[in-house]
Amino acid sequence: MIRSELLSALARDNPDLRAEDVEQVVDIFFDEISQRLAEGGRVELRGFGAFSTREREARQGRNPRTGATVEVDAKRVPYFRPGKEIRRILNQD
Repeated sequence: MIRSELLSALARDNPDLRAEDVEQVVDIFFDEISQRLAEGGRVELRGFGAFSTREREARQGRNPRTGATVEVDAKRVPYFRPGKEIRRILNQD
């Protein structure tokens, strides 16, 4: 699902809200998650999963086109751990 599909689904399920209001809610939701992760925090949505960040150490990588060695800086990357409910739904037979 892409952002526009999410907005359409929310607008369809909430006909009492204007499209601009739905878009504002989605923007606030994702901005708050992003801000919390940028601060080094964690965001947990019960039944869905938890967003956090992990540290990656600096390393040597390779340019796949040329094969040349390149330095890759240390960085933080987003990490998602699915909750029990979403795992159960995904693994239904």
